[in-house]
Amino acid sequence: MPRPAPRLPTTAAERAHRGVENGHVDVLIVGAGLSGIGAAHHLQSAFPHRRYTILEARDAIGGTWDLFRYPGVRSDSDMHTLGYRFRPWAEAEAIADGPSILRYIRETAAEAGIDRHIRFGHRVERASWSTEDALWTVEATHGGRPVRLTAQFLYVCGGYYRYDGGHTPDFPGIERFRGTVVHPQAWPAELDYTGKRVVIIGSGATAVTLVPAMADQAAHVTMVQRSPTYIMSRPARDPVANRLRRLLGARGAYPVTRWKNVTLGTLFYQLSRRRPHVVKSMLRKAAVRQLPPGYAVDTHFAPRYQPWDQRLCLAPNGDLFTAIRRGKASVVTDHIGEFTETGLRLASGADLDADIVVTATGLRLLALGGIRFTVDGHDVSLPETLAYKGMMLGGVPNFAFTIGYTNASWTLKADLVSGYVVRLLRYLEARGQDYAVPVPGTTAVERRPLLDFQAGYVLRAVDDFPRAGSRAPWRLGMSYAHDLLALRYGRIDDGVLRCGRRTRDTIGASGRSRG
Repeated sequence: MPRPAPRLPTTAAERAHRGVENGHVDVLIVGAGLSGIGAAHHLQSAFPHRRYTILEARDAIGGTWDLFRYPGVRSDSDMHTLGYRFRPWAEAEAIADGPSILRYIRETAAEAGIDRHIRFGHRVERASWSTEDALWTVEATHGGRPVRLTAQFLYVCGGYYRYDGGHTPDFPGIERFRGTVVHPQAWPAELDYTGKRVVIIGSGATAVTLVPAMADQAAHVTMVQRSPTYIMSRPARDPVANRLRRLLGARGAYPVTRWKNVTLGTLFYQLSRRRPHVVKSMLRKAAVRQLPPGYAVDTHFAPRYQPWDQRLCLAPNGDLFTAIRRGKASVVTDHIGEFTETGLRLASGADLDADIVVTATGLRLLALGGIRFTVDGHDVSLPETLAYKGMMLGGVPNFAFTIGYTNASWTLKADLVSGYVVRLLRYLEARGQDYAVPVPGTTAVERRPLLDFQAGYVLRAVDDFPRAGSRAPWRLGMSYAHDLLALRYGRIDDGVLRCGRRTRDTIGASGRSRG
């Protein structure tokens, strides 16, 4: 007799038979940030009767957007692409501040009832897969006590940042400094910088955001950088999007604006890679127009690397350049020799006095939330695995993760991954299968870094991550259009993804347990 599609046990007797009373779900999502809430929305929209739970290590929804509280925190992508495909961004500001983004995520969760499925304060430590049972056993801690759940599918949406602390180099003499040292990832709510001399160490997106945000209240803000970063001005408001919204309404305008911005972003990225000298010239000329006459643009705003070797920094409405032009901020390109009692001594011998030093020196990465994985009793070494389509792992069944684009909005990729997970679950259900696993073939695949990006925070941790391959489907793509075709419309049965059935503890077609 044909075997019926797999289903979640619905009676108390069946749940007891499976040994998962009060602890089993169809899908277990890890992380209640931008990706996790989006994944839950896709899942419950497609399968309203399937059970899912979100485990969140912290005590709040929002992930990065709840964690970072430094002045001026904002998106570095437009919200028409950073927002969810299924929920239009309806505010006038396309480059939005952190509180607005956090409110958007929380409202999305509340409106769909997703917040009722979240278990806060649950840090996932270990996940073990059993092929015989086609089941994940996930071990977490909550309030210092162990918690165990089982799930048919495990979906990690925790991003790749370490939330317990950022990266701060060992600066000589830092203990001598009599002022305040703060890292943006642990910004004190009570910190008052009014009328203070502020030095910000760093030149990435966080530093570029902090300088203009602090400049109005501080006596002066100095950004100290070892080397320049590409900085591009962009209007905080998208006039086309706002005009379309008035004409078509939020839902009618949103997909048009989204595709407009995807297309423009893709074209600019391709131009950067194929004609870097053209983009370098464009960015330099834009900086010259916005800075004071005679400013040393080539010293402070001409990086040694090519555009998009690292992510471009965004200056909404040119705010960084405005702060410099008004004399409220300055940029120093030099190396730090040591801290002194009153500030910094640079390698050139110059001294910078400071009341507050902000170490915007980068983040630390954590591969797949630091979870330890085992498959059928064997430990999974992440650096030895290959990432399948940038969202699953070779040899690891019923598992997916989200890593967004480095050259475009994170959520563009997150939405595609969620849609693929829904397609995969439907595929298994329709064929009466219990699990799917990508299986690397016998043909040799050259291994490459999963995150092929030259930013310091990536280079420090990339060896802890799974690897990408030199060819599809093991290559991590950075093209939304290509991934759209592959993940939303491409074949599930591609000769690499293998499906199977559990062999133990199964309610068979006759109603008898098998195994």
